[in-house]
Formats: sequence, structure tokens, C-alpha cells
Amino acid sequence: MIRLIAAAAIALAVSLVGTRLLIAFLRERGIGQPIREDGPAGHRTKAGTPTMGGIAIVGAAGLGWLLSDLFGGTFTRRGILVMLAIGMAAVVGLIDDGLKVFKERNLGLNKRAKILGLVVVAVTFAVLVLAQTNVATTVSFTRWDWPGIGLGELGWATLAVLLVLATTNAVNLTDGLDGLAAGASSFAFSAFVVICFIGFRHPDIYGEQSYLDLGVISAAMLGGCVGFLWWNAAPAQIFMGDTGSLAIGAGLATLALSTNTILLLPIIAGLFVMETLSVILQVGAFRLLGGRRVFRMAPLHHHFELGGWPETTVIIRLWIVAGLCTGMAVAIFYADFVRLPGVIE
Repeated sequence: MIRLIAAAAIALAVSLVGTRLLIAFLRERGIGQPIREDGPAGHRTKAGTPTMGGIAIVGAAGLGWLLSDLFGGTFTRRGILVMLAIGMAAVVGLIDDGLKVFKERNLGLNKRAKILGLVVVAVTFAVLVLAQTNVATTVSFTRWDWPGIGLGELGWATLAVLLVLATTNAVNLTDGLDGLAAGASSFAFSAFVVICFIGFRHPDIYGEQSYLDLGVISAAMLGGCVGFLWWNAAPAQIFMGDTGSLAIGAGLATLALSTNTILLLPIIAGLFVMETLSVILQVGAFRLLGGRRVFRMAPLHHHFELGGWPETTVIIRLWIVAGLCTGMAVAIFYADFVRLPGVIE
């Protein structure tokens, strides 16, 4: 427990201070976010806001994870590979953000290049975790054996790649309003803190000794996101950029894969799923129904904006949705835990 608290506290402090220093550094060099012309008109005033704030999130989380070792516990292979995936995804995002800034337009890596970069991240994680750990190659909800549908190594690796691609893009799509993605991510990582702590305390049920290390990573990412949110809250003084959104998405996906909670992830990340589905529905309707639209604009948060909701109202209400999704996921996990024989005497 002390290591979890230490990781979160260190990451929070580093993120708070580091983000402020990063804002000053980026402003001095005129490094700011271009705004897409087809977005809501009110967003054009945000042009030039410092971006690449994900550097502070990932850096703070990494430092929190490393320094937490001073308070006991050990690093595990699964934990190291999750942090590796987060860092690699952040590099892909940093390249994308850098191209946007230096080209001075809201176009970074093309779609193929970005997907290729994320595929490299996902394949690297899947191959190494299969080779270096005893991860269960099953489709699971709260435990490796529930429902425990076996996929084999190739099937599991394919699912892992698809999950990383889906989650990174989902967080990236959600990152369109000040503080929206950072706040929702904080809820999601808090769910994994609870899941990993229960898994750590009951290795006889969950069958893996890396849960403490994975919980520390979750706590560190939580602290990093909350510290960043202090400066990213509306009106944002900095954006996380793809550096942050891709790293967060990779973190959530690899944590789900490492804790055997693949089927629980869509509930934990419920808001991200809703935002992604809104884009899929919008594009599908536009192509199949002769240019008709389901929403005023996609992703979903822009639909509410164009409906007249103030930006802060949209953000807070969607945070509530994210919190409810997190609460539901934790409740499902805990309900499964307490119904197991011998848990409650």
C-alpha cells in the first residue's frame, strides 16, 4: 500500500511542477498547437496553446514508478513491459506532435505511419510478454479463467495488437476538450489501482505476483494525469497532444492485457468507447445514407458543444459518465471477487 501511495504522490508532485516548467519552456520557443479549421469555431482561440504535455505525464509516471521502489516491492517483467509500451507510444505521439508544430498545421504523421508506429508498439509488447511472462492467453473478464476462452499465443497476440490500436485511438479521439481526456483517464487508472491491489492481496485467486507492480504503474499514471489536469483544466494552459493520449491509451490496454481484464476494459474506459462509437456511426451514416449525419459533429463532445452546451458543462458531464463507468467496472470486479468460495467466511 505504501508503494502505491508513494508512486501516486511522487508522480503528482513531479507532474504539477514539471507541467508548469514545460509550459514556460514551450511558450518561450513559440511551440503551440495548430487548430483544425473544420472544428467548432470557439476552438480557434486555442491556437498556439502549448502542446506535447504528455511528456510531463509520462515522465512523472515513470519517475513515480522508479522511485516507489525505495518503499519496498520489486519490479516485474510485466510491469517493465507495460512501461515500455507506454514510453514507446509516447514517442510515436511526440513525433506526430512535433510534425504538427513545425509544419504549423493540424497534420502530423499520416494515418498509415501512425498506425504502423502503434503496431510496432503493440507487437513488441505482445511478443515480449508472451516470451518473458506466464500471461494467460485467454479472453477474460475479471480473472484469467472467467470466462477463460483460450486463444492460443497467436490469437492472443492478435487481440493484443487490436486492443492497443483501439484504445490508443479512442483516447486520442476523446482528447478534444480542455481536461476531458486527462480527467477520464484519471478515473480509468484509479480502477486499475483497485483491481491490481485486490489481485496483489489474493495471489491464490488471481495467480500472478506482478499485480503490485502493475498497481504502482496505475497509481503513477493516475498521479501524472491529475497533476497535468491542474494546468490542462479549462481554459487549458497546455494540451497533452498525441504524446499523452497515445501513451495513456497504450497504458490502459496493456494493463488490461496484463491483469486479464480484457473484457472489463470497455466498461472501465466507457467514455472512450462512446466517443469512438460516435465517430464510427457518423462516418458510417455519412457514407451509407448519402451524406446524412447522426451527430452535429463527431466525436460526441463536439455534438454537445454545437448543441449549445458550454465547454465546461460538456467536460463535467462527460467526467460524470466516465466516473460512473469506472464505478460500475470496479463494482463488477469486486462482486466477482466476493462471490468466490472462501473469500467471505
